[in-house]
Amino acid sequence: MPLTTLPARLIDAAIAGYQRRLSPRKGYACAHRVAHGGDSCSGAVRDLVRSRGLLRSAAPSALRFLACYRAVSLLTPGQTQGVCCCGGIPIPFRF
Repeated sequence: MPLTTLPARLIDAAIAGYQRRLSPRKGYACAHRVAHGGDSCSGAVRDLVRSRGLLRSAAPSALRFLACYRAVSLLTPGQTQGVCCCGGIPIPFRF
């Protein structure tokens, strides 16, 4: 069921393109991966979409992005400003 729908396949392809072309050139790494190890946010979200499908991965993906946001403050205490690398979605650190 996971990648049977066209939207899920498109999201998977978009994340793969981001990982292959944009992520290596952006100049910084995923804060969650740096702080905790494991997959980057784009890798984790891609795995979620592949295993759960698009709709069932929405909430866990949002939680992962929140965890990445929080990881920034672990890495740079008192300097939380900039843009998070969460799957190519720019998330400002100071709202």
